Amino acid sequence: MSEALANLLNETRQFPPPAELAADANVTADAYAEADADRLAFWERQAGRLDWAKQWDQVLDWSNPPFAKWFVGGQLNVAYNCLDRHVEAGRGDKVAIHWEGEPGDTRTITYADLHRMTCQAANALTDLGVVAGDRVAIYLPMVPEAAVAMLACARIGATHSVVFGGFSAESLTNRIQDATAKVVITADGGYRRGKPSALKPIVDEAVANCPSVEHVLVVRRTGEQVGWSERDHWWHETVEQASTEHTAEAFDAEHPLFILYTSGTTARPKGILHTTGGYLTQASYTSHAVFDLKPASDVYWCTADIG
Repeated sequence: MSEALANLLNETRQFPPPAELAADANVTADAYAEADADRLAFWERQAGRLDWAKQWDQVLDWSNPPFAKWFVGGQLNVAYNCLDRHVEAGRGDKVAIHWEGEPGDTRTITYADLHRMTCQAANALTDLGVVAGDRVAIYLPMVPEAAVAMLACARIGATHSVVFGGFSAESLTNRIQDATAKVVITADGGYRRGKPSALKPIVDEAVANCPSVEHVLVVRRTGEQVGWSERDHWWHETVEQASTEHTAEAFDAEHPLFILYTSGTTARPKGILHTTGGYLTQASYTSHAVFDLKPASDVYWCTADIG
């Protein structure tokens, strides 16, 4: 190891936050002692930040290590927690997503808008035969429909697998086959470095080797000509024509929510399965405690690929 790298292992500097920021923080140092005193009671309180259709019977089942089951017996719906409860609380007009595409086009989507779009996508997926427990692969550019697709899958209990929009047909094939995905949601293309980048031809090549795929749902983004078959459906002709009425069903806290694959750069990619209650509790607490988000004033800015 070089001396420069070795020196980096001995970092002792501290960078305290500004006093004003610390004084206004959502979470203080007391949380460490609170969690240390009773970690299960601590996470039970954090789970209480969510809306549950059925309360859990047990906070943690650790009877079969390393497989942890959180909030055993509890039931909830991720999409309901992300959307419905905020609309019902009168926050439907609050902006959920400020979006800007690479060419400079913009969209402003409220919670009410996102709820409506998600209900339509949930109905469209149901019409395509997707039921709770099925897997849906999402291979999209960074467009709001990507968030809608994920929320719609969660709403109906389908497990979604988001694949990075820059991956090859082979990489997409591996992930579809591993999850035996029933539907692929994609776009004609996206934009990278200012130019249209085709996605549909990559999906066509991948799906040719994936007999589990029954339907391909295609968002029109770049307007390029794409190949078409009987299994293909335009998003604007299906999702955007579907009913905006949809009741979210509650699912078990351990119901599979999504699969996220390792990059697969050194070996076959491994799918990490995240379940519902524990994941959402952690995501909610992270937003509140680590990002220190203030809903009335803060905007969380992200340029990462959704995959």
